[in-house]
Amino acid sequence: MKLYDKKEVLPIVLILIIAAVGVYLYPQLPELMPNHWNINGEVDGWASRSFAVFFFPGLIAFCYILMSFLPLMDPHRSNIESFADWYFWFKVAFIVFMGAIYLMTLRAGLGYEVNVGRYVTLGVALLFAFIGLALPKMKKNYMIGIRLPWTLYSEVVWDKTHKLGGQLFLALATIVALASFLPGAWTFGILMVGIFLLLAILVWYSYAQYKKLEQE
Repeated sequence: MKLYDKKEVLPIVLILIIAAVGVYLYPQLPELMPNHWNINGEVDGWASRSFAVFFFPGLIAFCYILMSFLPLMDPHRSNIESFADWYFWFKVAFIVFMGAIYLMTLRAGLGYEVNVGRYVTLGVALLFAFIGLALPKMKKNYMIGIRLPWTLYSEVVWDKTHKLGGQLFLALATIVALASFLPGAWTFGILMVGIFLLLAILVWYSYAQYKKLEQE
């Protein structure tokens, strides 16, 4: 399966729609816009209207271009093509996630109350769930996936680590989604601890599988 086909128009259209909404709302927005919230959901950062409206769509477009063209340089490009559909929908999910944050920022700029912490946490949970479903489908490459010395050394270690990684990401997605209804500090703490434990387990498991393979 090819990395790029006519479906690629979807993320491009999404980026254009996101940018168009910002341009349309620009005259209605204040000169100073909230652009950062602390773990308690309180605004603690501000930006000029021009920066708030134009920077984020540019950042989304840059990330999309980067995600689209980096796989072309991978020596294992054919392996990436084997899960091209999953990778495509991850790009779409990422754009939707970033676009939703941007639209929430615009809404806050218009004076509406927005529970940014909860919605961002739920968005992160959905991204984790998608990653959990996609990881077992990924074949060894240098650009996408759990790229550790031991997974890149062996396809067996790669496959086993990504299978476990998929299960852990799905479990963490459920935990984070439930934690989003707790006070902000608790939610942030659970998210950070969960990510740390997930990464630590995957590093240890990958190395353990490598040593087991070496002994065999």
